[in-house]
Amino acid sequence: MHDFKYREKDLYCEDVLIQDIAKEIGTPFYLYSYNTLRNHFLVFDEAFKDIPHVICFAMKANSNLSILKTLIREGGGLDIVSGGELYRALLAGADPQKIVYAGVGKTKEEIRYALKSDILMFNVESPQELFLIDAVAEELNCKARVALRVNPDIDPMTHPYISTGLKTNKFGINIKNALKEYKLAESLEYIEIDGIHKHIGSQIVQISPFVDALKKIIFLAKSLKDAGINIKYLNVGGGLGITYKDESPPHPRDLASEIIPLLSDTDYTIIFEPGRVIAGNAGILVTRVLYTKLSEEKKFLIVDAGMNDMIRPSLYNSYQEILPLKKNSASHKIVADVVGPICESGDFFARDRVIQDLKRDQLIALMSAGAYGFTMSSNYNSRPRVPEVLVKGKEFFVIRQRESYEDLVKGEDIPEFLLD
Repeated sequence: MHDFKYREKDLYCEDVLIQDIAKEIGTPFYLYSYNTLRNHFLVFDEAFKDIPHVICFAMKANSNLSILKTLIREGGGLDIVSGGELYRALLAGADPQKIVYAGVGKTKEEIRYALKSDILMFNVESPQELFLIDAVAEELNCKARVALRVNPDIDPMTHPYISTGLKTNKFGINIKNALKEYKLAESLEYIEIDGIHKHIGSQIVQISPFVDALKKIIFLAKSLKDAGINIKYLNVGGGLGITYKDESPPHPRDLASEIIPLLSDTDYTIIFEPGRVIAGNAGILVTRVLYTKLSEEKKFLIVDAGMNDMIRPSLYNSYQEILPLKKNSASHKIVADVVGPICESGDFFARDRVIQDLKRDQLIALMSAGAYGFTMSSNYNSRPRVPEVLVKGKEFFVIRQRESYEDLVKGEDIPEFLLD
């Protein structure tokens, strides 16, 4: 559920008319519902209330400070994948003991920063990374808490670009080698083994991959215990999908009903890393029709947002529902491509979409854009990144300002030899 609803013919976010925001700040912009975001987190948290758990929101989905602060205030932790995300997490007030650090390419400087910040644990992706973490911990004379990321070779049945749990993916350690790698970790003086981590992919709309992967992880945990290696945490990752078009992803309660019984005879604390399921349907991208164009083969709606603002349709061929901010029942339907101003044929939001016939200056919303929207945006074609706005009740707040042209060249310098 979300809080973007029509009242008669006008689209609202909570109690704010979205067109009023567009009039004040211009387009395009990302818009988030505080109520939706908070409720999604609380629903997920409530579903697992019967077992010890920590919900670490996946910052890669949406790392705006106000979004993070909303979840932190409800007791949430954070799943990070870079030093920059750690900086944002701490700035937003996250408890370091609720921060887990994943990612295959952690640098020495990032590892040092995380150890000094006393995060809960690293999710370690390879033996070489493990050795580096041990060496940095020795330099700092501290213990590095770790979980090894295990690749359970489970097909999440999602887009191949966001599948991470197969043996052909770059992530994790093959589960067949896990016991050996844990024994290696145990031999390192500055490593403290605290858990097992797995994450099999994103936008998963079936429960069975989660269940199958968890069974393998629980079996591994028992094997580790038999070998004298006791762990405290099972990090089961994230990846629960949302509805973009006609998907029917499981509710968090459905997921809980399947996996909690598997944990009944254990005393592990479970770590979850949801991202999309919390933020995805809590946000939209609002854009304006610049031109309509008719070719021999197609009709195009050219809007002022581009693939630099939201790349998912171009990158994944993802479906984003497109709604007019003002419905017109008298308007007939057309079949059109909704495209942006970027100089790429891949700059599209929809192809051959049945949509209300829209004219110049009319506004539309690209739905389900709260996750992997702004965080994947860029300045391609030297386009300033768009603002982000948060609605709470009858008020809206600009939580990131629109970039200026001056922002585009910040940090650039022309050497003297080019100034002659």
